Amino acid sequence: MTLRLFDTETRTLRDFTPLVPGHASVYLCGATVQGEPHIGHLRSGVAFDVLRRWLGANGFDVAFIRNVTDIDDKILHKAAEHGRPWWEWAATHERAFDRAYGTLGVLPPSAEPRATGHITQMVDMMERLIERGHAYPSEGNVYFDVLSFPDYGKLSGHKLDDVHQGESAGQGKKDPRDFTLWKAAKPGEPNWPSPWGPGRPGWHLECSAMAEFYLGPEFDIHCGGMDLVFPHHENEIAQSRAAGDGFARYWLHNGWVTLSGEKMSKSLGNTLSVPAVLERVGVRPVELRYYLGSAQYGSMLEYSDQALTEAAAGYQRVEAFIQRTIERAGEVAVGTWTDAFADALNENLGVPKALAEIHRIVREGNSALEAGDLEAARVHATQVRAMLGVLGVDPLDPHWATPTDSTNAQHALDVLIGAELDRRQQARAAKDWAIADQVRDRLKAAGVEVTDTPQGPEWTLTKDNR
Repeated sequence: MTLRLFDTETRTLRDFTPLVPGHASVYLCGATVQGEPHIGHLRSGVAFDVLRRWLGANGFDVAFIRNVTDIDDKILHKAAEHGRPWWEWAATHERAFDRAYGTLGVLPPSAEPRATGHITQMVDMMERLIERGHAYPSEGNVYFDVLSFPDYGKLSGHKLDDVHQGESAGQGKKDPRDFTLWKAAKPGEPNWPSPWGPGRPGWHLECSAMAEFYLGPEFDIHCGGMDLVFPHHENEIAQSRAAGDGFARYWLHNGWVTLSGEKMSKSLGNTLSVPAVLERVGVRPVELRYYLGSAQYGSMLEYSDQALTEAAAGYQRVEAFIQRTIERAGEVAVGTWTDAFADALNENLGVPKALAEIHRIVREGNSALEAGDLEAARVHATQVRAMLGVLGVDPLDPHWATPTDSTNAQHALDVLIGAELDRRQQARAAKDWAIADQVRDRLKAAGVEVTDTPQGPEWTLTKDNR
């Protein structure tokens, strides 16, 4: 396996060479549990779940840590607005994130540490930073001295003169560019004891302390959204390396989900929750995951209902091929992926090319079914299952089992009719009008009315068959 990843810190594609052969250590910045998750939050979970699955599929023992920020100014403000205890507010929304991750088939992390459970490790790191001359206490607070770390700005490309931490000036800061490691207690706010007085941790300190505790002073890959490059990840690097840790060796950042070109965020009021999208568009969770994971992880994903619907239709065509193969050729096991699929993922997790390869194999498999070569079709279907499994969307995975009754019946109808329409489109493209007319007539006899549109064929049931 020669996996190449785009490292934000060096701005180059680098061969992945793990710190420990056969082992991959990965840290993903998880949720600040201030409210209900939206699909923008879930993109990093899906994107780096593919990384984790691909590493595991290639024999790596993967330690995957995803943290929870359960103490933060936003959490305190939201809880106060709603008249709820801050810990209850955080716990409620942590469970909401867990449900959303589970709905989209994101594997649970090896550990999911909470910030409030690691105050001891944070105090230890601050003591080391003070001893080394990189941090200083002041009026119950502790600040990181940015000027003491010469490489500050290397990850983001920020110059010191342009640095704005996005936090208040703070009591006793030597320089407004310094950032907070420890916040002195304020009346009515939660706090923990420390050598500098009661208080609570700064946001950036949490991840450095937890990554070190679970993965060691140096580990392989640090992941997160591109909005975290500065100041969060820049500050993580500064405090961890100033404390003597090698910290992350590769930095991966995913692009946003956007609506009308704007980042999806609560502050802009343009968010869509997972349940809302599933109900509004009428897709299944596996189809939403397929869509969220379909773009290259570092690119922006512009959301629209139409784009999601088209992605769902594409997934259904793949699913229909597997179902048709099972019906005609028997059981379809999980086989092995193709070299082209591996090449695509090994080049910085190139999911779009990997999906193109899946659809190519599906077309070949459908041709084999048409020709009556059931063994060849079955081989193709086993390859498709292997590749879909790496992407987390194998339709035969028990996780994606759907309820029985009308929901299941409607899904079966969608898949089967979609497969027939796909066959008709292939025949039309090949100018095989006899096959195309045969499909149309069979659907018409079954009470399915087909309408050709610029976006492709659409179908409805005739009144007598509704």
